[in-house]
Amino acid sequence: MKVLVDTSVWSLALRRPKNAALSTEQQNVVKALADLMQDGRAVMLGAIRQELLSGIKTQAGFVALKSTLTAFEDLPLAMQDYEKAAEVFNTCRANGVQGSNTDLLICAVSINHQLPIFSVGNDFLNYQKHLPVLLYLL
Repeated sequence: MKVLVDTSVWSLALRRPKNAALSTEQQNVVKALADLMQDGRAVMLGAIRQELLSGIKTQAGFVALKSTLTAFEDLPLAMQDYEKAAEVFNTCRANGVQGSNTDLLICAVSINHQLPIFSVGNDFLNYQKHLPVLLYLL
């Protein structure tokens, strides 16, 4: 099964300093991403690519990360994905849950394409209380 990988996971694996120490949990996340990548199961969205490339401090770092990410094609999105993103945004907001447009687009894609979301943190657990999103858990 394909897995929609959130910015938080890509960032942990690709944007951290090379000599940064990782906790056991973080090491497990990086290993799981490596396995998904090797199996061709990691799914990328254009909005996630944009988040990953935003804020890179040096041009050399930007070019290097951009080059690494070229191995992953963006999942093509349709009008229905953006409409679903607006719908889930409204559902979350009506229930007092705030989320970024990118996070809620990820939720919409998860729902529309039946893809589990691989993320670090609790945001998607909070969305799942109000949305039928699938989560990829280690």
